[in-house]
Amino acid sequence: MELETMTALELAAKIKQRQIHVVDGVKAVFDQIESKEGTVHAYLDLYKKEAYARAKEVEKGIADGTYTGPLAGVPIAIKDNICIKGKKTTCASRILENFVPQYNAEVIDRLEKAGMIIIGKTNMDEFAMGSTTETSAYGVTRNPWNTEHVPGGSSGGSCAAVAAGETFMALGSDTGGSIRQPSSFCGVTGIKPTYGTVSRYGLVAYASSLDQIGPVGKNVADCAALLEVIAGHDPKDSTSLDRQDLDFSKSLEDKKLLGMKFGVPKEFLAKGLEPEVKDSFMNVLKTLTEQGAIVEFFSVETMEYMIPAYYIIASAEASSNLERFDGVKYGYRAAEYEGLHDMYKKTRTEAFGEEVKRRIMLGSFVLSSGYYDAYYLKALRTKALIKKEFDQAFEKYDVILAPAAPYTAPKIGESLKDPLAMYLGDIYTVAVNLCGLPGITVPCGMDKAGMPIGIQMIGDCFAEKKILRAAAAYEAVRGAFPTPEKGGKKA
Repeated sequence: MELETMTALELAAKIKQRQIHVVDGVKAVFDQIESKEGTVHAYLDLYKKEAYARAKEVEKGIADGTYTGPLAGVPIAIKDNICIKGKKTTCASRILENFVPQYNAEVIDRLEKAGMIIIGKTNMDEFAMGSTTETSAYGVTRNPWNTEHVPGGSSGGSCAAVAAGETFMALGSDTGGSIRQPSSFCGVTGIKPTYGTVSRYGLVAYASSLDQIGPVGKNVADCAALLEVIAGHDPKDSTSLDRQDLDFSKSLEDKKLLGMKFGVPKEFLAKGLEPEVKDSFMNVLKTLTEQGAIVEFFSVETMEYMIPAYYIIASAEASSNLERFDGVKYGYRAAEYEGLHDMYKKTRTEAFGEEVKRRIMLGSFVLSSGYYDAYYLKALRTKALIKKEFDQAFEKYDVILAPAAPYTAPKIGESLKDPLAMYLGDIYTVAVNLCGLPGITVPCGMDKAGMPIGIQMIGDCFAEKKILRAAAAYEAVRGAFPTPEKGGKKA
């Protein structure tokens, strides 16, 4: 078996059994990067020298019992809005092009304690604002299945790297579907945990009440294992939860769907859903039913308000969070200006991209005098109504099923022509963030062009184990999902 085709858990098991060395896994990743990165452009920064040095250190640690976890020795990539001490963290923006944090994000410390090896920083939409990884100031990431198509976003670099075999697993962040949607487009698995389960300390904020760090992997078991590593209370994050039910991998032992109740919102299958995506989704429902699950349709009356509420709240919080990037304390500063206010204006005009400017302006507008009550407060009330409707649904169902996106990965350049259409593409994912729920995307099929399709499984708050169990059970019935080399157009 070629190393790059292994799952993270398979690699770690062989390292523990001393069948292969830690450095072999690192070499396999960098060989893939050398072969594909020129086309895919999943990474913004690589730590080759440090990774090989770390591999030797981890090898010794595994031998002497320092690292005993199930992912010790596994290479991992990190989205470039997560801080690593002494390494550039740009958020794919010119305004942070030379920013070097003096501390680690909490998740980085946890990865290092688990004996994992950080390969580099992955590309993303600028400040996580976008759904295609085209708004990066440092170039477009391409989908490994077909390099004329986008990988999704904003965690497109992380998902493309896993799909292309350029890493065994990755961390992304999810504000409105930014892990789940690119996972669908790239044919990999991604989890957005319950809000507060993973520390946001060291994550550069886009919308603080919606952001969550989560894992991207080749299958459900890998994602569950990585979620165990990064989850847990962090006193440095005031929104961090003190949960005791973090043994996620144990939920995968029961791969039976018999008696599980799945709810499908009827409105999610209405206009806008591509026929091939709908057919693949309906095939999943058929598979679940054949395995003894109960599948029922129900109505979500607040669906039409999800996108407006999400973009008002997210843009308002972005406007506030990005206020700190002004050219004074760190990051880019305009070369020529007259006075402080001119420096602010020129710095932000030159260094922020179009999509970031658009959302800052929208956020500033809805927070402004005279519009705060009309838009922002109304959006918060709508958010509460959406949460109430999902709470009622979870009184009946274990898991809610939805497409991860209304279409497969579009061609590069198509989405940016119409930003509003790009926003509407998040219709199936934003409610999870508005309500603080956990969600997972697993591959479920392919369209006629050979591009992956994903299905999303949504759980109630703290119900990661239910969606992991359901996803793993479906995955077992589905069988192995192809890689880009064996299913799509090669990168």
